[in-house]
Amino acid sequence: MSPELQTRYAFTITARIADVTSAGDIGTGVRRIIPIIGGEVKGEGINGKVLPFGADFQIIRPNELIELEAKYAFETDDGAVVYVENKGIRFGPVELLQKLKRGEPVDPKLIYFRTVPKFETGAEKYRWLMQHIFIGSAARHADRVVIDVHQVL
Repeated sequence: MSPELQTRYAFTITARIADVTSAGDIGTGVRRIIPIIGGEVKGEGINGKVLPFGADFQIIRPNELIELEAKYAFETDDGAVVYVENKGIRFGPVELLQKLKRGEPVDPKLIYFRTVPKFETGAEKYRWLMQHIFIGSAARHADRVVIDVHQVL
């Protein structure tokens, strides 16, 4: 029998975002690009700032299921740079997703927003980020996305 999966909270990424750019309906959904312009990383043993570049590349499927892929980086307080590739989905009642699109507040508990962040860094102290699988539980706000990152043990 395989060992039971468990997770442990690791840190929170708050990514500040700019206005959405849409490439329109591409036939399989609407392509959107959302610039990442800064933010912060806070947790036990890892703290820093989200660097002001990168973006979240999304496709909104006809049923309002949102597939996302964000690529950006953060710098830790001690100078290590960590590249992040974060794929996931966001889904919920259509009327609530439309409120989010308009920048209106929605209770995050009512929206399924989960991601699988992958990290890369040459900094020895943070190699553990590349040696584990992580999952994220996220919430979209008008000007930011907040991701609680959990390490799969």
